[in-house]
Amino acid sequence: MEDKELIKSQISKLEEKYKDSGQDISSYLDGLLYQRYLTYWDYIHLDTLLSLQVPRTHFPDEEIFIMYHQITELYFKLILHEQKQLVDDKSQNLDFFIEKIRRINSYYTALISSFGIMIKGMEREQFLQYRMALLPASGFQSAQYRMIELYATPMENLVHHSKRNDFSSKNSIEELYENIYWKNGATDKDTGEKTLTLKQFEYRYTPRLIRIAKQVKSSTIYHKFLELSEGQRQNKVLLEVLKMLDVNANVNWPLMHMGSAHRYLGKESGNLDATGGTNWRAYLPPSFQKVVFFPIIYSEEELNDWGKQWVDHIFNPEKMSK
Repeated sequence: MEDKELIKSQISKLEEKYKDSGQDISSYLDGLLYQRYLTYWDYIHLDTLLSLQVPRTHFPDEEIFIMYHQITELYFKLILHEQKQLVDDKSQNLDFFIEKIRRINSYYTALISSFGIMIKGMEREQFLQYRMALLPASGFQSAQYRMIELYATPMENLVHHSKRNDFSSKNSIEELYENIYWKNGATDKDTGEKTLTLKQFEYRYTPRLIRIAKQVKSSTIYHKFLELSEGQRQNKVLLEVLKMLDVNANVNWPLMHMGSAHRYLGKESGNLDATGGTNWRAYLPPSFQKVVFFPIIYSEEELNDWGKQWVDHIFNPEKMSK
């Protein structure tokens, strides 16, 4: 009897819901009668998902390479999902803020821990051959990663560190974008000529990235932090998760790429260029870029030494052990 009363109550609530929107509940009930039961494979579009790996060569490990990058892009989408909620939030609720940053850190932790698949999970000989069939495509062309940076911090914090003191929020988005740090990684230092990889990326994504930068010009996660009360900004847990995010995004993640590049393209391979011709030696080390999302929460010494100890640990382990 209780079940019948519960069903009546639920139907009554549904009637009110559809009535408020000018809809007829009986039509929706008819839809339920005709609707197929939902399956797991239909819900996540499993067959489509598993058909998205299309290697360009016969080397088996190329499929690993494709799937890993597709998984990475899905994690980037999860990060953006949380960032957009933070940017759109008007409540400035501290618990909400901390929880979103924690989620973002959990996604980065998964990405960083999984990079062993790229570093040790493929045969170098296969990679060095199938990579030539991928030119000029490059992971450098991940637009979602650039969007993550734009949502995290004002664009003046993303200007190449050698020019950063010359720019501020007073500069136009277009000026800041032209001097953004990652462009140096795909530009010939001697001639100033952009690689085809960069030209393709700019043609495809510049309008979208400029639009996003303008949309969040005063509402990045960094701005949201500054808008908190002084007491909230001093919250130890909040500072801890923000620093963790900075280290994850701007130190550990680039260093994992550095480790992968060092394995496949380093000395044993004759110091090869990355796919697409990007200059991985100058572009990937965190201490060379000094990208920091939340600079206000660090001391001047910490900012000057940004990423250095991690680089020493990865590439000079004997120096760190002394």
